[in-house]
Amino acid sequence: MSGEKKPAARAAWLKQLHQWHWISSAVCLIGMILFAVTGFTLNHASDIEAKPVVVTRDARLPGPLAATLHPASEKDADHKAPVPAPIREWLARTLDRPVDGRDAEWTRDEIYLAMPRPGGDAWIRIARDSGEVEYEDTARGWISYFNDLHKGRNAGTAWSWFIDVFALACLIFSITGLLILKFHAVSRPSTWPLVGLGLVVPALLALLLIH
Repeated sequence: MSGEKKPAARAAWLKQLHQWHWISSAVCLIGMILFAVTGFTLNHASDIEAKPVVVTRDARLPGPLAATLHPASEKDADHKAPVPAPIREWLARTLDRPVDGRDAEWTRDEIYLAMPRPGGDAWIRIARDSGEVEYEDTARGWISYFNDLHKGRNAGTAWSWFIDVFALACLIFSITGLLILKFHAVSRPSTWPLVGLGLVVPALLALLLIH
């Protein structure tokens, strides 16, 4: 009787593993393609030329808004805080780009707001005495954009969560794949030599050729 139960239990486990394997593969499929392609472009970053597009603009805050930025005392200098909402709204209209509520660097003379993003960056500098505004935006193209997504660089909290979920899905996909290999290894003699090769080759490269 026990001999009959073993094949049934084995079949049940294998069915469960296949289910987890295909579900995890479906979840991480597009991400795997993205990370594989950007892994190649990052590995050959010096060979792929990027042509940054730089946009610069100058403006001046209206008098009433500029007056709110005048430092009241020494205590008002050298700190970090968001740019006031009315000024952010004016900057967004004038510079034709959104300005969020991230912290800016405040000194006695100026306010400096850095706005990095995947594939580019931007900054705004506001003189606190005159209200003069300097703005620069640099876009490095789509390859740089996807490379930064690969690294999670300046991509925000939501993308960070996606990377965590994607990493978990890849881990499940790999572990269930390994267990499925174990079930089929009896009839496929080359299974473990190939798995071992996948471990030995990168290990030898790391030990012998990376200095």
